[in-house]
Amino acid sequence: MIRKLFFVCTGVLLSFSTFAGGLMTNTNYHIAFDRMFARGASYGIDAAYSNPAGLAWTSEGWQLSFNWQSPQQNRDITTTTAMLQPMYGSATHKFEGKATAPFVPALFAVYKHDNWAISSMIGIVGSGGFVEYKEGVPMFNVVLASMLAAKGITPDQYTLNSQMKGKQYIYGGQVNFTYKILENVSAAVGIRANYYDGYYKGHVIADQHPMLGDLAKLQLDVDQKGWGFTPLVSIDYHKGPLTLSARYEFRTKLNIPNTQNELVAEPGANLASMLMKTDPASLKAIGDALQAKMAPYQDGVKTRYDMPALLSVAAGYEFTPQLRASVEYHFFDDKHAKMANNRQDELTHGTHEVLAGVEYDINKMFTVSAGGQRTDYGLSDKYQTNTSFACDSYSVGFGAAVNLNEHIRLNASYFCTLYSDYTVNTDNYLQTGMAGKDVYSRTNGVFGVGIDYKF
Repeated sequence: MIRKLFFVCTGVLLSFSTFAGGLMTNTNYHIAFDRMFARGASYGIDAAYSNPAGLAWTSEGWQLSFNWQSPQQNRDITTTTAMLQPMYGSATHKFEGKATAPFVPALFAVYKHDNWAISSMIGIVGSGGFVEYKEGVPMFNVVLASMLAAKGITPDQYTLNSQMKGKQYIYGGQVNFTYKILENVSAAVGIRANYYDGYYKGHVIADQHPMLGDLAKLQLDVDQKGWGFTPLVSIDYHKGPLTLSARYEFRTKLNIPNTQNELVAEPGANLASMLMKTDPASLKAIGDALQAKMAPYQDGVKTRYDMPALLSVAAGYEFTPQLRASVEYHFFDDKHAKMANNRQDELTHGTHEVLAGVEYDINKMFTVSAGGQRTDYGLSDKYQTNTSFACDSYSVGFGAAVNLNEHIRLNASYFCTLYSDYTVNTDNYLQTGMAGKDVYSRTNGVFGVGIDYKF
Protein backbone atom coordinates (compact mmCIF):
# COMPACT_ATOMS: atom_id res chain seq x y z
CA MET A 1 0.00 0.00 0.00
CA ILE A 2 1.42 3.38 -0.97
CA ARG A 3 1.74 5.75 1.96
CA LYS A 4 1.27 9.47 1.42
CA LEU A 5 2.52 12.58 3.13
CA PHE A 6 0.13 15.51 2.96
CA PHE A 7 1.51 19.02 3.39
CA VAL A 8 -0.76 21.87 2.37
CA CYS A 9 -1.18 25.61 2.08
CA THR A 10 -0.84 26.63 5.71
CA GLY A 11 1.36 29.71 5.61
CA VAL A 12 -0.36 32.63 3.89
CA LEU A 13 -3.72 32.84 2.20
CA LEU A 14 -3.71 32.95 -1.57
CA SER A 15 -4.61 36.37 -3.00
CA PHE A 16 -4.48 37.71 -6.51
CA SER A 17 -6.04 40.02 -9.04
CA THR A 18 -6.43 39.68 -12.78
CA PHE A 19 -7.68 43.23 -13.31
CA ALA A 20 -6.37 46.79 -13.45
CA GLY A 21 -6.19 48.75 -10.20
CA GLY A 22 -4.77 48.39 -6.70
CA LEU A 23 -3.82 45.38 -4.59
CA MET A 24 -7.46 44.65 -3.66
CA THR A 25 -9.45 47.03 -5.88
CA ASN A 26 -10.39 46.80 -9.56
CA THR A 27 -10.90 49.87 -11.75
CA ASN A 28 -11.76 48.42 -15.16
CA TYR A 29 -15.45 47.61 -15.55
CA HIS A 30 -16.55 49.40 -18.70
CA ILE A 31 -14.83 48.69 -22.03
CA ALA A 32 -14.21 52.43 -22.44
CA PHE A 33 -11.62 52.10 -19.66
CA ASP A 34 -9.85 49.21 -21.38
CA ARG A 35 -9.47 51.17 -24.60
CA MET A 36 -8.54 54.54 -23.02
CA PHE A 37 -7.75 54.06 -19.26
CA ALA A 38 -8.19 57.66 -18.06
CA ARG A 39 -11.97 57.86 -17.65
CA GLY A 40 -12.17 59.95 -14.49
CA ALA A 41 -13.43 62.96 -16.47
CA SER A 42 -16.07 60.98 -18.38
CA TYR A 43 -19.72 61.95 -18.44
CA GLY A 44 -20.82 58.93 -20.48
CA ILE A 45 -22.53 55.95 -18.91
CA ASP A 46 -19.24 54.55 -17.60
CA ALA A 47 -19.14 57.57 -15.26
CA ALA A 48 -21.54 55.62 -13.03
CA TYR A 49 -18.29 54.21 -11.62
CA SER A 50 -15.46 56.50 -12.75
CA ASN A 51 -17.10 59.93 -12.23
CA PRO A 52 -20.65 59.83 -10.80
CA ALA A 53 -20.77 63.61 -10.38
CA GLY A 54 -20.11 63.97 -14.13
CA LEU A 55 -23.47 62.39 -14.94
CA ALA A 56 -25.02 65.83 -14.45
CA TRP A 57 -23.83 66.48 -18.02
CA THR A 58 -24.88 63.18 -19.60
CA SER A 59 -27.81 62.59 -21.99
CA GLU A 60 -31.37 62.96 -20.75
CA GLY A 61 -33.36 59.85 -19.94
CA TRP A 62 -32.30 56.22 -19.57
CA GLN A 63 -29.00 54.61 -20.53
CA LEU A 64 -27.95 50.98 -20.07
CA SER A 65 -24.67 49.18 -20.67
CA PHE A 66 -23.52 45.56 -20.59
CA ASN A 67 -19.80 44.76 -20.65
CA TRP A 68 -17.89 41.48 -20.86
CA GLN A 69 -14.16 40.96 -20.29
CA SER A 70 -11.92 37.89 -20.42
CA PRO A 71 -8.58 38.33 -18.63
CA GLN A 72 -5.76 35.79 -18.77
CA GLN A 73 -2.77 36.02 -16.45
CA ASN A 74 0.36 34.03 -15.68
CA ARG A 75 1.76 34.34 -12.14
CA ASP A 76 5.12 32.57 -12.13
CA ILE A 77 7.72 32.00 -9.42
CA THR A 78 11.24 31.08 -10.55
CA THR A 79 13.12 29.69 -7.57
CA THR A 80 16.83 28.99 -7.23
CA THR A 81 18.13 26.93 -4.30
CA ALA A 82 20.24 23.78 -3.97
CA MET A 83 17.31 22.01 -2.30
CA LEU A 84 15.55 21.85 -5.70
CA GLN A 85 18.40 19.99 -7.43
CA PRO A 86 17.39 16.46 -6.29
CA MET A 87 13.70 17.06 -7.01
CA TYR A 88 13.86 18.71 -10.45
CA GLY A 89 17.35 17.96 -11.73
CA SER A 90 18.26 21.64 -11.51
CA ALA A 91 18.73 24.19 -8.74
CA THR A 92 16.39 26.54 -10.65
CA HIS A 93 12.75 25.70 -11.33
CA LYS A 94 9.79 27.75 -12.56
CA PHE A 95 6.49 27.21 -10.73
CA GLU A 96 3.81 28.31 -13.17
CA GLY A 97 0.54 29.79 -11.96
CA LYS A 98 -2.46 30.31 -14.22
CA ALA A 99 -5.08 32.87 -13.22
CA THR A 100 -8.25 33.01 -15.29
CA ALA A 101 -11.66 34.63 -15.20
CA PRO A 102 -13.21 33.65 -18.54
CA PHE A 103 -16.45 35.61 -18.16
CA VAL A 104 -16.39 38.89 -16.23
CA PRO A 105 -19.58 40.92 -16.69
CA ALA A 106 -20.42 44.45 -15.59
CA LEU A 107 -23.75 46.26 -15.80
CA PHE A 108 -24.41 50.02 -15.78
CA ALA A 109 -27.65 51.97 -15.61
CA VAL A 110 -28.28 55.74 -15.56
CA TYR A 111 -31.39 57.88 -15.47
CA LYS A 112 -30.95 61.67 -15.83
CA HIS A 113 -33.57 64.38 -15.62
CA ASP A 114 -32.75 68.09 -15.63
CA ASN A 115 -30.25 68.77 -12.82
CA TRP A 116 -30.14 65.32 -11.22
CA ALA A 117 -29.29 61.74 -12.08
CA ILE A 118 -29.48 58.30 -10.46
CA SER A 119 -27.00 55.63 -11.50
CA SER A 120 -25.85 52.16 -10.57
CA MET A 121 -23.05 49.74 -11.41
CA ILE A 122 -22.71 46.00 -10.74
CA GLY A 123 -19.39 44.23 -11.27
CA ILE A 124 -16.40 42.45 -9.75
CA VAL A 125 -14.93 45.30 -7.75
CA GLY A 126 -12.00 43.52 -6.11
CA SER A 127 -9.56 40.71 -6.88
CA GLY A 128 -11.28 38.37 -9.29
CA GLY A 129 -10.66 34.98 -10.81
CA PHE A 130 -9.19 31.56 -10.14
CA VAL A 131 -5.51 30.73 -9.80
CA GLU A 132 -3.86 27.31 -9.83
CA TYR A 133 -0.29 26.11 -9.36
CA LYS A 134 -0.27 22.56 -10.70
CA GLU A 135 3.18 21.91 -9.20
CA GLY A 136 2.45 23.76 -5.99
CA VAL A 137 4.76 26.55 -4.84
CA PRO A 138 8.31 26.46 -3.46
CA MET A 139 7.40 27.56 0.07
CA PHE A 140 5.61 24.21 0.50
CA ASN A 141 7.64 21.90 -1.74
CA VAL A 142 11.00 23.01 -0.35
CA VAL A 143 9.80 22.81 3.25
CA LEU A 144 8.52 19.29 2.60
CA ALA A 145 11.80 18.19 1.02
CA SER A 146 13.74 19.71 3.91
CA MET A 147 11.59 17.93 6.48
CA LEU A 148 11.99 14.59 4.72
CA ALA A 149 15.74 15.10 4.34
CA ALA A 150 15.97 15.63 8.10
CA LYS A 151 14.48 12.13 8.48
CA GLY A 152 17.01 10.70 6.03
CA ILE A 153 14.47 10.38 3.22
CA THR A 154 15.92 11.54 -0.10
CA PRO A 155 13.95 12.56 -3.22
CA ASP A 156 14.79 9.30 -4.98
CA GLN A 157 12.66 7.53 -2.35
CA TYR A 158 9.38 9.33 -3.12
CA THR A 159 7.46 10.99 -5.94
CA LEU A 160 6.25 14.52 -5.30
CA ASN A 161 2.72 15.54 -6.30
CA SER A 162 1.92 19.11 -5.34
CA GLN A 163 -0.94 21.46 -6.17
CA MET A 164 -2.62 24.56 -4.83
CA LYS A 165 -5.52 26.64 -6.05
CA GLY A 166 -7.84 29.37 -4.94
CA LYS A 167 -10.72 31.61 -5.90
CA GLN A 168 -11.15 35.21 -4.84
CA TYR A 169 -13.98 37.48 -6.01
CA ILE A 170 -15.37 40.66 -4.50
CA TYR A 171 -18.72 41.37 -6.14
CA GLY A 172 -20.01 44.92 -5.84
CA GLY A 173 -23.21 46.81 -6.53
CA GLN A 174 -23.31 50.58 -6.08
CA VAL A 175 -25.96 53.30 -6.33
CA ASN A 176 -25.19 57.02 -6.80
CA PHE A 177 -27.24 60.19 -6.64
CA THR A 178 -25.95 63.15 -8.68
CA TYR A 179 -27.06 66.80 -8.52
CA LYS A 180 -25.93 69.92 -10.38
CA ILE A 181 -25.40 72.38 -7.53
CA LEU A 182 -24.10 75.30 -9.65
CA GLU A 183 -24.06 76.10 -13.35
CA ASN A 184 -20.70 74.40 -13.82
CA VAL A 185 -20.40 72.28 -10.66
CA SER A 186 -22.05 69.01 -9.71
CA ALA A 187 -21.65 66.53 -6.87
CA ALA A 188 -22.61 62.95 -6.14
CA VAL A 189 -22.90 60.62 -3.17
CA GLY A 190 -23.18 56.86 -3.29
CA ILE A 191 -22.90 53.55 -1.48
CA ARG A 192 -21.54 50.21 -2.64
CA ALA A 193 -22.25 46.81 -1.16
CA ASN A 194 -19.33 44.35 -1.52
CA TYR A 195 -19.64 40.57 -1.22
CA TYR A 196 -16.44 38.54 -0.76
CA ASP A 197 -16.46 34.97 -2.10
CA GLY A 198 -13.33 32.83 -1.98
CA TYR A 199 -11.85 29.43 -1.23
CA TYR A 200 -8.41 27.94 -0.63
CA LYS A 201 -7.38 24.34 -1.29
CA GLY A 202 -4.09 22.54 -1.70
CA HIS A 203 -1.80 19.67 -0.90
CA VAL A 204 1.64 18.22 -1.35
CA ILE A 205 1.72 14.44 -1.66
CA ALA A 206 4.89 12.38 -1.42
CA ASP A 207 4.30 8.78 -2.57
CA GLN A 208 6.86 6.78 -0.65
CA HIS A 209 8.16 3.24 -0.52
CA PRO A 210 5.99 1.16 1.83
CA MET A 211 8.84 0.54 4.26
CA LEU A 212 9.14 4.24 5.05
CA GLY A 213 5.59 4.73 6.23
CA ASP A 214 3.56 7.90 6.41
CA LEU A 215 4.88 10.92 8.32
CA ALA A 216 2.03 13.38 8.62
CA LYS A 217 -1.38 14.25 7.29
CA LEU A 218 -2.46 17.81 6.52
CA GLN A 219 -5.36 18.73 4.29
CA LEU A 220 -7.05 22.12 3.85
CA ASP A 221 -10.37 23.05 2.23
CA VAL A 222 -11.79 26.37 3.43
CA ASP A 223 -14.49 28.69 2.06
CA GLN A 224 -14.65 32.38 2.92
CA LYS A 225 -17.68 34.62 2.43
CA GLY A 226 -18.67 38.00 3.87
CA TRP A 227 -19.95 41.55 3.33
CA GLY A 228 -18.59 45.10 3.49
CA PHE A 229 -19.89 48.55 2.51
CA THR A 230 -18.21 51.51 0.80
CA PRO A 231 -19.43 55.14 0.97
CA LEU A 232 -18.50 57.23 -2.09
CA VAL A 233 -18.41 60.97 -2.85
CA SER A 234 -17.42 62.86 -6.00
CA ILE A 235 -17.40 66.37 -7.45
CA ASP A 236 -17.15 67.59 -11.04
CA TYR A 237 -16.45 70.91 -12.75
CA HIS A 238 -17.48 71.13 -16.40
CA LYS A 239 -17.21 74.24 -18.56
CA GLY A 240 -16.84 74.23 -22.31
CA PRO A 241 -14.07 71.82 -23.35
CA LEU A 242 -12.68 71.41 -19.81
CA THR A 243 -13.71 68.85 -17.19
CA LEU A 244 -12.13 68.51 -13.76
CA SER A 245 -13.21 65.83 -11.28
CA ALA A 246 -12.39 64.20 -7.97
CA ARG A 247 -13.77 61.00 -6.45
CA TYR A 248 -13.19 59.43 -3.04
CA GLU A 249 -14.02 55.91 -1.90
CA PHE A 250 -13.82 55.32 1.83
CA ARG A 251 -12.06 52.24 3.23
CA THR A 252 -14.14 49.08 3.13
CA LYS A 253 -13.78 46.79 6.13
CA LEU A 254 -13.91 43.12 5.12
CA ASN A 255 -13.44 40.73 8.06
CA ILE A 256 -14.16 37.35 6.48
CA PRO A 257 -14.90 34.17 8.50
CA ASN A 258 -13.79 30.67 7.54
CA THR A 259 -16.24 27.91 6.71
CA GLN A 260 -14.24 24.75 7.19
CA ASN A 261 -14.97 21.87 4.82
CA GLU A 262 -11.92 19.79 5.66
CA LEU A 263 -9.04 20.37 8.01
CA VAL A 264 -6.66 17.56 8.98
CA ALA A 265 -3.45 18.18 10.93
CA GLU A 266 -1.91 15.19 12.66
CA PRO A 267 1.21 12.99 12.54
CA GLY A 268 0.85 9.92 10.33
CA ALA A 269 0.04 6.59 11.96
CA ASN A 270 3.43 5.00 11.31
CA LEU A 271 5.37 8.03 12.51
CA ALA A 272 3.17 8.30 15.59
CA SER A 273 3.66 4.63 16.42
CA MET A 274 7.43 4.92 16.05
CA LEU A 275 7.83 8.12 18.08
CA MET A 276 5.43 7.01 20.81
CA LYS A 277 7.94 4.32 21.68
CA THR A 278 11.19 6.19 21.10
CA ASP A 279 10.51 9.93 21.54
CA PRO A 280 7.01 10.87 22.80
CA ALA A 281 8.07 14.49 23.45
CA SER A 282 9.02 14.86 19.78
CA LEU A 283 5.65 13.39 18.75
CA LYS A 284 3.78 15.96 20.84
CA ALA A 285 5.93 18.78 19.44
CA ILE A 286 5.15 17.72 15.87
CA GLY A 287 1.43 17.51 16.62
CA ASP A 288 1.42 20.92 18.30
CA ALA A 289 3.33 22.46 15.37
CA LEU A 290 0.87 21.07 12.84
CA GLN A 291 -2.11 22.33 14.83
CA ALA A 292 -0.51 25.77 15.18
CA LYS A 293 -0.07 26.03 11.43
CA MET A 294 -3.75 25.24 10.93
CA ALA A 295 -5.01 27.68 13.59
CA PRO A 296 -5.80 30.53 11.12
CA TYR A 297 -8.03 28.17 9.12
CA GLN A 298 -10.23 26.88 11.92
CA ASP A 299 -13.97 27.22 11.42
CA GLY A 300 -15.15 30.75 12.22
CA VAL A 301 -11.70 32.37 12.37
CA LYS A 302 -11.74 35.69 10.52
CA THR A 303 -9.24 37.18 8.05
CA ARG A 304 -9.02 40.84 7.03
CA TYR A 305 -9.22 41.71 3.32
CA ASP A 306 -9.98 45.44 3.54
CA MET A 307 -10.39 47.39 0.32
CA PRO A 308 -8.37 50.60 0.78
CA ALA A 309 -9.61 54.15 0.56
CA LEU A 310 -9.20 55.47 -2.99
CA LEU A 311 -8.67 59.04 -4.17
CA SER A 312 -9.04 59.71 -7.89
CA VAL A 313 -8.50 63.09 -9.56
CA ALA A 314 -8.81 63.67 -13.30
CA ALA A 315 -8.78 66.32 -16.01
CA GLY A 316 -10.28 66.03 -19.48
CA TYR A 317 -10.11 68.40 -22.45
CA GLU A 318 -11.81 68.47 -25.85
CA PHE A 319 -9.27 69.93 -28.24
CA THR A 320 -11.78 69.70 -31.09
CA PRO A 321 -15.29 68.23 -31.34
CA GLN A 322 -13.57 65.04 -32.57
CA LEU A 323 -10.45 64.87 -30.36
CA ARG A 324 -10.48 64.36 -26.57
CA ALA A 325 -7.78 63.53 -24.03
CA SER A 326 -7.66 62.87 -20.28
CA VAL A 327 -5.12 62.40 -17.51
CA GLU A 328 -5.83 60.88 -14.12
CA TYR A 329 -4.19 59.98 -10.79
CA HIS A 330 -5.19 57.27 -8.30
CA PHE A 331 -3.99 56.82 -4.74
CA PHE A 332 -4.95 53.63 -2.89
CA ASP A 333 -4.28 54.01 0.84
CA ASP A 334 -3.13 50.38 1.29
CA LYS A 335 -1.05 51.19 4.38
CA HIS A 336 -4.26 51.80 6.36
CA ALA A 337 -6.27 48.88 4.96
CA LYS A 338 -5.98 45.76 7.11
CA MET A 339 -4.61 42.61 5.45
CA ALA A 340 -4.01 39.07 6.71
CA ASN A 341 -1.18 39.05 9.29
CA ASN A 342 -0.99 42.88 9.02
CA ARG A 343 0.99 42.61 5.78
CA GLN A 344 0.05 46.20 4.98
CA ASP A 345 2.77 47.25 7.43
CA GLU A 346 5.42 45.81 5.09
CA LEU A 347 4.48 48.17 2.22
CA THR A 348 6.65 51.25 1.81
CA HIS A 349 3.67 53.36 0.69
CA GLY A 350 0.19 53.09 -0.76
CA THR A 351 -0.39 52.43 -4.46
CA HIS A 352 0.20 55.27 -6.91
CA GLU A 353 -1.28 55.12 -10.42
CA VAL A 354 -0.96 57.59 -13.28
CA LEU A 355 -3.26 57.19 -16.30
CA ALA A 356 -3.58 58.95 -19.66
CA GLY A 357 -5.77 58.42 -22.69
CA VAL A 358 -6.87 59.91 -25.98
CA GLU A 359 -10.02 59.39 -28.07
CA TYR A 360 -10.75 60.43 -31.66
CA ASP A 361 -13.97 60.35 -33.67
CA ILE A 362 -13.10 59.32 -37.22
CA ASN A 363 -16.66 60.16 -38.23
CA LYS A 364 -20.14 59.96 -36.69
CA MET A 365 -19.97 56.17 -36.70
CA PHE A 366 -16.40 55.22 -35.68
CA THR A 367 -14.30 56.23 -32.66
CA VAL A 368 -10.79 54.97 -31.83
CA SER A 369 -8.86 55.38 -28.59
CA ALA A 370 -5.70 54.37 -26.75
CA GLY A 371 -4.24 54.84 -23.31
CA GLY A 372 -1.73 53.79 -20.71
CA GLN A 373 -1.29 53.34 -16.99
CA ARG A 374 1.66 53.15 -14.57
CA THR A 375 1.15 51.34 -11.24
CA ASP A 376 3.58 51.54 -8.29
CA TYR A 377 2.56 49.43 -5.27
CA GLY A 378 5.29 50.35 -2.76
CA LEU A 379 6.48 46.74 -2.49
CA SER A 380 9.14 45.31 -0.17
CA ASP A 381 10.85 41.93 0.21
CA LYS A 382 8.91 41.21 3.41
CA TYR A 383 5.58 41.91 1.71
CA GLN A 384 6.12 39.32 -1.04
CA THR A 385 5.18 35.68 -0.45
CA ASN A 386 4.77 32.71 -2.79
CA THR A 387 1.01 32.78 -2.24
CA SER A 388 0.50 36.54 -2.43
CA PHE A 389 2.81 38.72 -4.48
CA ALA A 390 2.55 41.79 -6.68
CA CYS A 391 4.71 43.41 -9.38
CA ASP A 392 4.81 47.06 -10.45
CA SER A 393 3.62 47.51 -14.00
CA TYR A 394 2.85 49.50 -17.12
CA SER A 395 -0.40 48.86 -18.99
CA VAL A 396 -1.33 49.85 -22.53
CA GLY A 397 -4.70 49.50 -24.20
CA PHE A 398 -6.52 50.37 -27.40
CA GLY A 399 -9.88 49.83 -28.99
CA ALA A 400 -12.80 51.29 -30.85
CA ALA A 401 -16.46 52.22 -30.55
CA VAL A 402 -19.03 51.86 -33.31
CA ASN A 403 -22.33 53.73 -33.29
CA LEU A 404 -24.60 51.14 -34.88
CA ASN A 405 -27.50 53.61 -34.79
CA GLU A 406 -28.62 56.54 -32.65
CA HIS A 407 -29.42 54.20 -29.75
CA ILE A 408 -26.72 51.50 -29.77
CA ARG A 409 -22.95 51.76 -29.41
CA LEU A 410 -20.61 48.76 -29.60
CA ASN A 411 -17.28 48.92 -27.72
CA ALA A 412 -14.32 46.56 -28.22
CA SER A 413 -10.87 46.66 -26.63
CA TYR A 414 -7.68 44.87 -25.73
CA PHE A 415 -5.13 45.83 -23.12
CA CYS A 416 -2.03 44.14 -21.77
CA THR A 417 0.07 44.74 -18.70
CA LEU A 418 3.88 44.71 -18.71
CA TYR A 419 5.15 43.76 -15.26
CA SER A 420 8.55 44.33 -13.69
CA ASP A 421 10.00 41.15 -12.18
CA TYR A 422 10.56 41.29 -8.44
CA THR A 423 13.54 39.35 -6.97
CA VAL A 424 13.91 38.35 -3.32
CA ASN A 425 17.35 37.02 -2.28
CA THR A 426 18.12 35.33 1.04
CA ASP A 427 21.04 33.53 2.70
CA ASN A 428 18.65 31.16 4.52
CA TYR A 429 15.92 30.15 2.08
CA LEU A 430 12.82 29.06 4.02
CA GLN A 431 15.02 28.28 7.04
CA THR A 432 16.77 25.46 5.14
CA GLY A 433 20.23 26.91 5.86
CA MET A 434 20.85 27.30 2.12
CA ALA A 435 21.01 30.44 0.00
CA GLY A 436 18.22 30.97 -2.50
CA LYS A 437 16.05 33.42 -4.36
CA ASP A 438 12.56 33.81 -5.76
CA VAL A 439 11.85 35.81 -8.91
CA TYR A 440 8.20 36.83 -9.13
CA SER A 441 6.82 37.58 -12.61
CA ARG A 442 3.47 38.14 -14.29
CA THR A 443 1.90 38.54 -17.69
CA ASN A 444 -1.62 39.78 -18.30
CA GLY A 445 -3.98 40.41 -21.21
CA VAL A 446 -7.65 41.39 -21.26
CA PHE A 447 -10.07 41.31 -24.19
CA GLY A 448 -13.44 43.00 -23.82
CA VAL A 449 -16.64 43.92 -25.65
CA GLY A 450 -19.66 45.92 -24.55
CA ILE A 451 -22.97 47.39 -25.65
CA ASP A 452 -24.28 50.84 -24.61
CA TYR A 453 -27.96 51.60 -25.18
CA LYS A 454 -29.71 54.98 -25.01
CA PHE A 455 -33.50 55.01 -24.87
